[in-house]
Amino acid sequence: MSRKQQRGEATVEHLLDAALRVYAQTGDQGLTVSAVTKASGVSLGSLYHHFGSIDGLMNALLMRWLERLLGELVTAVQGTRTAHTGIRALVGAYLAFVQEHRDAARLLHSAYADRQGMADGKQLRDAQEARLSPLAQWAQAYVDSGELAPLPMPLIESLILGPVVGVARRWLSGINDVDLDEAALILPDRIWRSVGADPK
Repeated sequence: MSRKQQRGEATVEHLLDAALRVYAQTGDQGLTVSAVTKASGVSLGSLYHHFGSIDGLMNALLMRWLERLLGELVTAVQGTRTAHTGIRALVGAYLAFVQEHRDAARLLHSAYADRQGMADGKQLRDAQEARLSPLAQWAQAYVDSGELAPLPMPLIESLILGPVVGVARRWLSGINDVDLDEAALILPDRIWRSVGADPK
């Protein structure tokens, strides 16, 4: 990689870091081109060169953190031996990510992210296919073995992650009536009841 490419990559990372800081302080209403260039010290021209617009920057920021979250979920299930322990690992990894990366988690669970997901859901899923495939393959293997109920994969995904996302959103909203460590202990067994195959 040339020095110019290295500088370009460093600028991209710097802008993404600055955008997350601005978002954490002001929300998406305050996330403007001028706020990001001021926080980063990067020129307006560089921001437009690398991202095209503030929306391009925001989408790149969403993709960056979604990829990290999915990567941690994949890593979590790879070390498990049963569907039940895999669900426990998924729940634990998701909620640990939310606690460790609160600002990024707020962005991932924000109205902005929801709007992008509704507008470009297929494109977002296609872009993360490399990360999503191992999770789908993990679940499908347990459907095939009879440990998970024979449900369509989108329903299994919703039944496993839906409650976790709901709890994460509640915690991130600042209501302070949910304990994520307690949730990590309680949710896996409750989720298992909804997706585990019925005993014969």
